[in-house]
Amino acid sequence: MPTSADPAIPVIDRTIALVGLMGVGKSTVGRRLARRLDRPFVDADLEIEAAAGMTVSDIFARLGEPEFRAGEARVIRRLLDGPAHVLATGGGAMLNAGTRDLLKQQAVTVWLRADLDVVTARVARRDTRPLLRGRDPLATLQALAEARYPIYATADVTVDVGAGSHAQAVDAVLAALIRWTTRGEAEATE
Repeated sequence: MPTSADPAIPVIDRTIALVGLMGVGKSTVGRRLARRLDRPFVDADLEIEAAAGMTVSDIFARLGEPEFRAGEARVIRRLLDGPAHVLATGGGAMLNAGTRDLLKQQAVTVWLRADLDVVTARVARRDTRPLLRGRDPLATLQALAEARYPIYATADVTVDVGAGSHAQAVDAVLAALIRWTTRGEAEATE
């Protein structure tokens, strides 16, 4: 069983999988969280790109969303079969029932939740999001939230990350994970 030199950092021997809408900060918070936990960080989208030999945008454009989701499921399965790490999943990863079940069985899932206005401001800065191309970002995110929030709500831990700094988000995730481990894997909400 892994141990932690810092008693404020929870000891969790499974992958910690960050879930939530695009732009909520899964990759940035995940990198910082991994450093704090002294474990590897993996971005599922980057792993998908490496496996496919093309960008997520190209996969969507050339092969379509269903093929992207199938590849995403295969990559996440492979990642979860490896050593424990911090995993930033794509915003739609939890939509696949098989992937969702696998994440629930082999990882601690953490839903990073933020106000849609904050997320919209973040995603509007870049046009690399295939689901937002040519669409109103806020309206699209509202529709995605309506469909996905009930699924994200099945995560082991929910953390409201808001408009604060990434360091504050990491602290909030760690605090929620401490509560989760203390409660014997009961639901923790920050």
